[in-house]
Amino acid sequence: MIGGMEKLTDRFLRYVAEDTQSDPHSDTFPSTPAQRSFMEMLAAELRAMGLDNAAVDADGYLMAAIEANTDIPAPAIGFISHVDTSPDMSGRGVRPRMLLYEGGDIVLNDSVTMSAERFPELEFYIGKHLIVTDGTTLLGADDKAGVTEIVTAVGEILAHPERPHGKVCVAFTPDEEIGRGVDKFDVGRFGADYAYTMDGGRVGMIEYETFNAASAAVTVRGVNVHPGYAKGKMRNALRLLQRFDAMLPDERPENTEGYEGFFHLVGVDGGVERARADYIIRDHDRESFERRKDIFRGAALSLEDGEVSVDVDIADQYYNMGEVLSGDNYRIVEMAIEAMKRIGIDPIVTPVRGGTDGARLSFMGLPSPNIFAGGENFHGKYEFVAVESMEAAVRLIEEIVYSAVEA
Repeated sequence: MIGGMEKLTDRFLRYVAEDTQSDPHSDTFPSTPAQRSFMEMLAAELRAMGLDNAAVDADGYLMAAIEANTDIPAPAIGFISHVDTSPDMSGRGVRPRMLLYEGGDIVLNDSVTMSAERFPELEFYIGKHLIVTDGTTLLGADDKAGVTEIVTAVGEILAHPERPHGKVCVAFTPDEEIGRGVDKFDVGRFGADYAYTMDGGRVGMIEYETFNAASAAVTVRGVNVHPGYAKGKMRNALRLLQRFDAMLPDERPENTEGYEGFFHLVGVDGGVERARADYIIRDHDRESFERRKDIFRGAALSLEDGEVSVDVDIADQYYNMGEVLSGDNYRIVEMAIEAMKRIGIDPIVTPVRGGTDGARLSFMGLPSPNIFAGGENFHGKYEFVAVESMEAAVRLIEEIVYSAVEA
């Protein structure tokens, strides 16, 4: 196999065949039973490698640890990935295909083509072995690439007991894609001094700044009257929601990049009498984040009058982990950057235009920057990952572990 890691590709293909989609409408934890089943499978795999302490707890988290094999002082370093795939597109019946990419468009099926013009990032992967979808499902590289890389790195470390290392802590989490990934995560039981989430994109990416994030909903109660006799009487809740959306600044995901925040309409439900719109609000700057929430409330409440009532519900989800990964904690980021350089990877330091488990974990006392897992175009049928990218992530995990002792 490519790069000599014989089990990595087969392992990834086996993992993405498991449908572990999370469900935002479920009130269980994990939100789907398939996630726990997959965790149990992973735990058995780790135990077969020699990690007798690998176990899935009552809340569905899988934790394990490789104990230090040296008396040289070294930090306990954690590596974390999530097992669920996005509910945005089906993850059932994934039929991946591997190809050597030589440029140009990639035909996924008779009606779906990944255009090199529309997806210019493909140029970066010329000469690489890509794993792509068949155009009917997502791939699941987010984050089964990360899961694959951690399990593979564990196997490599255990296979070389002659190399000194400190304690290595491993965790796999459920429901990251629906914002619940670390709701019940026990930082103390995990036992790491700091951690890296393996949940990023292209090789070299390291992210220590995330959005501040909130979910937001506005519910409008209007007045429904037979449309034949509605003049001067009907107050259409759906049209009032349209007016509300038009009042928000035109700062949407499709219009923003870098550190720019946004309002993102993610769903509308209802009818003339009652209608609800769901949004997410994002901004890297905490003050701007608070202003966005105020703008949202003000626009919603401006719809109210004697006949129309409006309810607003805003809930913070996570905060910019850059607040934690600064000062002395920035050294954790620097160590990953230095490890990349030592193994020939050019670091790409970029803000996360999204969230990771590491954002919340950092505020829970476990500083956790995010490292590349190698995938591209997450959450849809154009998702892909390069085998070489996953191999690079495995090498990086090992380099971080061993260099913590050798430093």
